[in-house]
Amino acid sequence: MTPASSPVRFGSFELDLHSGELRKDGLRVRLGDQPLQVLTLLLEHPGEIVTREELQRRLWSSDTFVEFEHSLNAAVKRLREALGDSAENPRFIETLPRHGYRFIAPVRSADRRVAEPAAPNLSESGAQRKLRRRAAVIALLVVGAVSYLVGRWAWGRWHDSEGPIRAIAVLPLVNLSNDPNQEYFSDGMTEAMITELGRLGSVRVISRQSAMHFKGTTKTVSQIAEELKVDALVEGAVLCDGDKVRISVQLVRAKPEAHVWAQSYERNLRDVIRLQREVSHAIVSDIQGTLLTSGRRTPLARDRPAPPLVEFEAHLVDAQSYELYLKGRYHWNKRTPDGIMKSLEYFQLAAGKDPTNALAYAGLADAYIVSGSGQYGLMSPKEAMPKAEAAAKQALQLDSTLAEAHATLGYVRFYFDWNPPGAEREFQEAIELNPNYATAHHWYALTLNAQGRFADAIREITTAEHLDPLSLILSADMGTIFHYARQSDQAIAQLRKTLDMDPNFAAAHFVLARCYAQEKRYPEAIAEIKRAIELAGDEPFWNATLAYIYAMAGHRQEAIEILNQLNEVAKHRFVPASGLTWAYIGLGDTDRAFYWLEKAYAAHEDNIVVLQVQPELDPLRADPRFHDLLRRVNFPPPKASLPVPTSLPLRARSLAPPGKRLRSG
Repeated sequence: MTPASSPVRFGSFELDLHSGELRKDGLRVRLGDQPLQVLTLLLEHPGEIVTREELQRRLWSSDTFVEFEHSLNAAVKRLREALGDSAENPRFIETLPRHGYRFIAPVRSADRRVAEPAAPNLSESGAQRKLRRRAAVIALLVVGAVSYLVGRWAWGRWHDSEGPIRAIAVLPLVNLSNDPNQEYFSDGMTEAMITELGRLGSVRVISRQSAMHFKGTTKTVSQIAEELKVDALVEGAVLCDGDKVRISVQLVRAKPEAHVWAQSYERNLRDVIRLQREVSHAIVSDIQGTLLTSGRRTPLARDRPAPPLVEFEAHLVDAQSYELYLKGRYHWNKRTPDGIMKSLEYFQLAAGKDPTNALAYAGLADAYIVSGSGQYGLMSPKEAMPKAEAAAKQALQLDSTLAEAHATLGYVRFYFDWNPPGAEREFQEAIELNPNYATAHHWYALTLNAQGRFADAIREITTAEHLDPLSLILSADMGTIFHYARQSDQAIAQLRKTLDMDPNFAAAHFVLARCYAQEKRYPEAIAEIKRAIELAGDEPFWNATLAYIYAMAGHRQEAIEILNQLNEVAKHRFVPASGLTWAYIGLGDTDRAFYWLEKAYAAHEDNIVVLQVQPELDPLRADPRFHDLLRRVNFPPPKASLPVPTSLPLRARSLAPPGKRLRSG
């Protein structure tokens, strides 16, 4: 018997009896609790028969006989699948029909001793042994008959439950280098594999944002699969050493838990893109093969041939350029102002190191998009959007299959060019190239929302949420769509759901404040917008929104003080004019509201595209100047009629001429 605290080694496996962790060649093998307990008990008695009665007494003492037989058969089956073993030709676990199991492989403990089979007990008399054998035969006949019936029932239940693999998640690959500075590489490889699997279009692939929630998790396969609503998980590890990269991956079915496929690869870093595509093809091929073997077909209708591997033989990305690209993505995904600026630097360095690296230009385009958004305000839209467009076009010249670059062009077409049909074509192309790219569905939903196509917008953002179920921004933006559709109750319920996921998500507090303001629940609106500002910092647009809500609530002096502060801020950084438009609407100053709305129009701010549906602008809709602005933006009229409130009177004269400081008196 092996010491209880020693790691136990057999074949290429090692089981840590203290932590209950099983590894193969250093890669963690996930086991459910019952299969792990069965393995531990067998390893405690190597070479000995462990009877079914012993297993029931030790591990399933509270279960009925039928429950025990079903659970034991399922546990042993899962255990064999994890070990790559079989009942017909066992390497590790031998079945003694109607009796029990025996672990037959050599077992080594930490002191390298090999366990030997236990010797039989010779102290019994012949009569005793004969009587014991006769009783055992009778018992085994009864057990055998019952086991046969229960086994057929259990097999049928297991077989029926093994449905097709419709959805998978790629868990964050483990960094085996023991160097925290290499995290960018394992995270980048995870994202790249998600992208490659998504492009194949055979199954639903959970996005990176949701998958990264489980980095370093101790949750079981079934727990993760339940949270992400997937049928299988891809997990693995990456070791980057100089110009060499080694990746070990495995595909694990969740219900019933079983190892479907595992493989290890070692390549030169210059071959890394080909490696990602090769691994992705192998996984999807095995999924499809499993479905065909079980008489089923992949359920996703949008099946199409995978891009051929040979296309990567013409050009191999420079290893240093690819490494710089991964560092850029690592910082871009942090979604902080500092992270965005660092990502710009790394993407520029990557493109400079290898001007044929299409991914570097796609990353550069995404960084400019975020930099020019109202949320970050790192650049004005007129500075950021043309750069984003140029980088996206360069990426597509190098690789026309990049869904990310098409989605970026769609964003530019809509938010900067004010060209909804052109944007829609780009988003649809991105979705065709990668049906699992959640961002393309997300941005497409916002495009549809701005045109008043609310049902279509909800459909697209729901698709995005299925691909990225733990995304906070998707959840909050669904609330925004309900807000624009004037469905306040649904909007508030959705945003509360978002805040249940993360009470500190500032964007959800921001939109919730706007919903409360529309419902004239001003104390709640003020509390929510203040909480958003507290969490996100002094963002000019959100401070302008606070001024708007103060003004709507009748707190004019507080609103004017904020506006004076924003006039000072505007002297040294970009302040979105659309936020000031809201504030003056709240103050009832029509002329000054239009003054700042024209400023937002001239700057091509992203809020201009939602002129037709934004509730905060409802008090301006009856003014001829508003209709003239809509004509210049050149958007088709919304398909849904929007209510125009008449309860808020607007003053005909401005409170102060443009450019003059407001007085609070």
